[in-house]
Amino acid sequence: MCGIAGFIDTQSLSTLEDLNRMTDVLVHRGPDGRGAQMLQLKEVKVGLGHRRLSIIDLTESGAQPMFYAKNWICFNGEVYNFSEIKIELQEKGHTFNGNSDTEVVLHAFVEWGEKCLNKFIGMFAFLIVNEENGNVFIARDRAGVKPLYYYWHNGLFLFASELKSFHEHPRFERKLNESAVQAFVQYGSVPTPHAIFKNTHKLLPGSYLSFNIQEPFFRTTKNPPSPINYWSVYDAYNREKITMPFEEVLSRTEEILASACRYRLVSDVPVGIFLSGGYDSASVAALLQKDSIEKLKTFTISVPDIGLDEAPYAKRVAEHLGTDHLEIACTEKDAISLISQLPFHFDEPFADSSAIPTTLVSIAARKYVNVALSADGGDEVFAGYNRYDFLLRYGNKLNSIPSILRKTIAGSMNIIPSNFIPILRNRYNFHNRYEKLKGVLRDPSPKTIMLSLSQQFTDKQVQELLKEKHEFLRTAYVSEKLSKDSFSSLSYMMAIDYETYLVDDILQKVDRSTMSASIEGREPYLDHRVIEWAAQLPDNFKYRNGEKKFILKEIVHKYIPKSLMDRPKMGFAIPISHWLKNELKEMVFSYINESNIVSQGIFNWHEIKHIRDGFYNGKIEYDTKLWYILMFQMWYERWMK
Repeated sequence: MCGIAGFIDTQSLSTLEDLNRMTDVLVHRGPDGRGAQMLQLKEVKVGLGHRRLSIIDLTESGAQPMFYAKNWICFNGEVYNFSEIKIELQEKGHTFNGNSDTEVVLHAFVEWGEKCLNKFIGMFAFLIVNEENGNVFIARDRAGVKPLYYYWHNGLFLFASELKSFHEHPRFERKLNESAVQAFVQYGSVPTPHAIFKNTHKLLPGSYLSFNIQEPFFRTTKNPPSPINYWSVYDAYNREKITMPFEEVLSRTEEILASACRYRLVSDVPVGIFLSGGYDSASVAALLQKDSIEKLKTFTISVPDIGLDEAPYAKRVAEHLGTDHLEIACTEKDAISLISQLPFHFDEPFADSSAIPTTLVSIAARKYVNVALSADGGDEVFAGYNRYDFLLRYGNKLNSIPSILRKTIAGSMNIIPSNFIPILRNRYNFHNRYEKLKGVLRDPSPKTIMLSLSQQFTDKQVQELLKEKHEFLRTAYVSEKLSKDSFSSLSYMMAIDYETYLVDDILQKVDRSTMSASIEGREPYLDHRVIEWAAQLPDNFKYRNGEKKFILKEIVHKYIPKSLMDRPKMGFAIPISHWLKNELKEMVFSYINESNIVSQGIFNWHEIKHIRDGFYNGKIEYDTKLWYILMFQMWYERWMK
């Protein structure tokens, strides 16, 4: 795992000092080494920077940027099946200097061009430039586990693992993309391929860029190269459903999952597993420990004074499996102290509060291992989210209610605050869900339900929040790639989640949180073979009679008794409402006040004040909205002033 950064400058004004600053700001991604390479390709200057976290081939033969056959590469990530690809390349006459996956990727590209991407099992973001002909190739893994930003303006192309690198280049223009601000307020992150700054983009997962920097077009065009898609989750969802008997499907599913897990043990440094005690992480631990003589290291975080304590559940699972288990106890103070650091590590506005415990467990685990397996993606692959349950349980029932009655109910909910609802008001996230239900009642179609459950603000609300109206970004939330023959409400929501929430929230959270602690996070569930298989399974293999993740649970129950696993889904629940009312109240008023809001010229102060004061006057359902605004204000203070 590493950090990459660099530039392609058609004006040849960029310097080695610029490259070093862009690279070294990513030291947390790669504390074990650094490399820089400057190239002059006729009128174009190229800078390639790399920060190294040594995981595979710890020798200097794995150092980057790396050169072979007139090509230079900057690589971030892991290709787990590199040993098999290496053998195939050796049979074709290739010889190697070391035993790194980076060298294999470079040789594979020289041998097969862009088709090499179809051979890789792993997570990656890399750039290859040919120093003779000026060809440039930039690629990102299928699921988007590894990030890659790029910027194109006034003849300057920048690329980096994190946006903070761009701030280190003197010609990067920090012009706010107002439409991206609008999208952040709705989703809590900026949807891919967009970015918070103008002329800045995220490379789409499963895509690559290919261009030649010596062609006159590249030096004169104002538009960046267009990404080319080489893989899409919809290709899997649009295939015919598998018709095998359930027992055969169960066995094949376990085989694929076990293979994905085993690949992610490939390492020359210690590896551990984040264990929550839930089905996803338990499945990873079970499938690996059952075939291992040595005890696997497992880690669980516990913050009991904020109600986040999965340690007892995880301990029971670990004892049953026989892992070398460690409980990491943190305090509420530890958690709150991380909030001030979030704007640096999440250098684009980001509002998922579960980044806090994810960072805590990463920091603690780094004392023992360099690599940690996580089980993110299980919900998107095997139907684990409550919103899927909501749609399948109530979608048809809501549609059967006359439209006028549904709208009347929604109107009544606007009058009655969620805090007035007995019993339910004490349940986690009820107030936020209460707000979202209003939109669902107005239009209970799968598309509207998906948007309502994904957005904090409706289109109308967000335009009232901003001082000026801006064009809404085109996002994968409104994708129509699922064919009519393959359509089901469940497949529709899961495919959209795989391209949106998974990429922009979950994976961004895990990448920045683990990398902030210089630990490599690996994701077995995001092996492309897993989703390609699971997408073809009939819906009732994943969701059956109200049971989410049905087939996954059947696998887990082979190794862990059901009695140890049955409990409500917890997740990384952070008491945001409580913190905002108490420990963070001073911070809220420091960042969210009339002086700051008016001077920025972005938001309508009257609407911001309505949310802030409404929350402190009892409208608890505004907690997430207020948190989103606070996260934006903290980001703005760190990166725009």
